[in-house]
Amino acid sequence: MTALRYDHVDLDRVGNSVLHDISWVVDDEERWVVLGPNGCGKTTLLQLASGFLHPTRGTLDVLGQRLGRVDVRQLRRRIGLVSAAVAKMIVPSLSAMEVVVAASDGALEPWWSTYPTAARDQAVALLAAAGFASIAERPFGVCSEGERQQILLARTLMASPDLLLLDEPCAGLDVGGRERLVGRLGSLARDGRHPPMVMVTHHVEEIPAHFTHALLACEGSVVAAGALDDTLSAANLSACFGLPLRLRRDDHRWSCRAA
Repeated sequence: MTALRYDHVDLDRVGNSVLHDISWVVDDEERWVVLGPNGCGKTTLLQLASGFLHPTRGTLDVLGQRLGRVDVRQLRRRIGLVSAAVAKMIVPSLSAMEVVVAASDGALEPWWSTYPTAARDQAVALLAAAGFASIAERPFGVCSEGERQQILLARTLMASPDLLLLDEPCAGLDVGGRERLVGRLGSLARDGRHPPMVMVTHHVEEIPAHFTHALLACEGSVVAAGALDDTLSAANLSACFGLPLRLRRDDHRWSCRAA
């Protein structure tokens, strides 16, 4: 199944052109990283993919459904989104487990449902799979930024989405938090049972192992897109960020610096 199909998509906002002629396909079992400088339209691509924006021109199919012809409220139930916007809506006093288990019926808070023991156990198991079982009863508001991102990721997986979107999940994390989260995402990417994934980032160092494809964006347009090993090059990164860059790969991880 094709998870995302952008066909000559333009997006205008407040009289300004934000995205220009985007044609991009994300197929099932693919894991994409979207790279580019600030303001290039990366997050906007995810807002379109999650049904919170619609193209001005062109067409976008999400999980086989054409935006503009589908009830996006139902479509969003099939999409997992990890973003800072979700974190801001979480009640700080909720425990990590409560934040995760509430996703089983699409809620932000658990007050209006009674969750069976099996659902609560599943929520704890998702935290444990990332090595965070010890924070299951900790209030979300006192968790570190790294712990919160792991909770939000577990919450997203709790809903068994058909598409997983991650908007700068490593932003603001220290090295330990980043490496734990990148490692967890690499484990998910390796497992074919998990849905197609699209992750937005500014940094090649944050690309998890086992990601398969890359899209490089600049000024609302696609610089390059395709298989990761073919697309992620010093030349393409330099064109994307407007600066001569050197790219290095160590095992399954990347790094870059100015040439």
